[in-house]
Amino acid sequence: MEKPGEMTTLSRVLEKLHERGFDHELTMSDHGRLQNKDAQKIYNPEDLTIIKTYRFEGESDPSDSSVLYVLEDHEGQKGYVLDAYGAYSSHEGSGFDEFIQKIKVEDREEQLLFQ
Repeated sequence: MEKPGEMTTLSRVLEKLHERGFDHELTMSDHGRLQNKDAQKIYNPEDLTIIKTYRFEGESDPSDSSVLYVLEDHEGQKGYVLDAYGAYSSHEGSGFDEFIQKIKVEDREEQLLFQ
């Protein structure tokens, strides 16, 4: 049973993020950096901070597992990166994982996103 305010599905979390202004999806560019699709900004790891990470597991199929990184850039713009989890990653090679590991992590409490 879902508790009030509990985030249980990826779609629910994305909906709440969009309501709070986290509506810029970042993707890996051809140059091995994250890119904001909307503003065409390209980021190095030092330009970003991971402020929350969510992991979702499929009930019966491991390929349904995903991870959502909630990010903020040095100018205060908010966004997210969505990836399949583990062996099912949507990014080929180790470049994405290495990039993500270089980003500063500042795990902020739920109040930031879901008050």
